[in-house]
Amino acid sequence: MTARAELIADAALALLAERGMRGLTHRAVDERAGLPQGSTSNHARTRQALLEAAVRRLADREAQVIGPEELGAMADGDGEPSTQARGGSGDERGRGEGGGDALGALLDTLALALHRYLTRHGDLLVARYELALEATRRPELRTFYDETGRRFREPLTALMRAAGSTDPERHALSLVAWCEGLMFSCAAGAYHSAVPGREELRSGFEELLRGMLGR
Repeated sequence: MTARAELIADAALALLAERGMRGLTHRAVDERAGLPQGSTSNHARTRQALLEAAVRRLADREAQVIGPEELGAMADGDGEPSTQARGGSGDERGRGEGGGDALGALLDTLALALHRYLTRHGDLLVARYELALEATRRPELRTFYDETGRRFREPLTALMRAAGSTDPERHALSLVAWCEGLMFSCAAGAYHSAVPGREELRSGFEELLRGMLGR
């Protein structure tokens, strides 16, 4: 994306989080982005194009929390999460038991990513829910949304295969479902004021993965 395209898409995501789907208009995006009227229409002439730009930018920003490249590196057996994945500060470095083995490294990476998402990027979660619901009503957006999501699903399936899963696709779905349920509960559901800490998340991931992997 160009700098202006990113600005427009970021403004669209912010509006989705703040005002919902009804608040997303070309004019509102121009105002939010501080651009001359008509700028968003020149970039994305239709509502479908604007929604696709928002989905594409959402995927890019989610990849900055934990990207497909990081998952792919774990699946390739790199072991320890990278410094970037762990985060720069001491309180974000892996602390749990087993951090030196492959499963421990995976648990550290997943717990860090989910905690970072829940505590720093709640607005992205709300925007994602708005887009996901809209995709249920727009077949053309559903196709685009699902295709964009493959950049995360396929590396996660490979990661489960590398971890020793006997049914990596099913186990990847179970892992995603667990994460999605927890994220919704903490971002918009009954647990919105009780976000788990990193160690709690790591324990949850460990219980889930050891059960699936038979360890």
